[in-house]
Amino acid sequence: MITIPTASYSNWLNKVPEVTLSFWIIKIMSTTVGETGADFLAVNVGWGAGVTSAVMATLLAAALFIQLRARRYVPWIYWFTVVLVSIVGTQITDLLTDGLGVSLYVSTAAFAVTLATIFFIWYRAERTLSIHDIVTRRRELFYWAAILCTFALGTAAGDLATEALGLGFTRGALVFGALIGATYAAWRFGGGAVLTFWVGYILTRPFGASLGDLLTQAKTYGGLGLGAMLTSAIFLSVIVILVAVAQFEMDAVRSSQAIE
Repeated sequence: MITIPTASYSNWLNKVPEVTLSFWIIKIMSTTVGETGADFLAVNVGWGAGVTSAVMATLLAAALFIQLRARRYVPWIYWFTVVLVSIVGTQITDLLTDGLGVSLYVSTAAFAVTLATIFFIWYRAERTLSIHDIVTRRRELFYWAAILCTFALGTAAGDLATEALGLGFTRGALVFGALIGATYAAWRFGGGAVLTFWVGYILTRPFGASLGDLLTQAKTYGGLGLGAMLTSAIFLSVIVILVAVAQFEMDAVRSSQAIE
């Protein structure tokens, strides 16, 4: 059995990034990659849903192991894990919908209840849901469980809105974008930081998925016809650049602190 070395509270630093504009840009783009990347591997590359799911789940397990072993926030490890969580979260919902025939109404409700349960247990155990205090392994495990569930919930809710309720890709992106804007306004006018963060985090998933569908789907289906490969390549390139900048800045700060 593989075990992960434990660290004392004093040795831990917050394991997630500060919530900045760059954070939200990478988050939205990672959700889009989760939508387009899974389709590209399963359809364009020809792996099929089963092989794609197995490969991505294995990569996610490895990434989470590395993330949990790290004693502080490392940009490239963290965001690599988020991208993989996005892909796996998308595949979980797709498996339920396309593979098992579960209604999007049922899956959306089920994931919402599951997420609420995770938050309830997390708060009862830690008395906080703030991402500024992910400084112990238990809190980090709660955090990643919640993150995976938000991606699955966001995928189901996005598909429910754009497909079952007939909003379509363009209107779906506009509606979820407006909801994100309203959440930001609520925060600016004094809304709870923790609540508005998690609401915004959930909403960016269906927004990114709708945006991904809008960009990749053929024009006859209401999309722009860019295709999954081009869209995934563009968004991954932007993610890599932003993460590289964050990694460079963090390394520079640590080097200067070491010199001092």
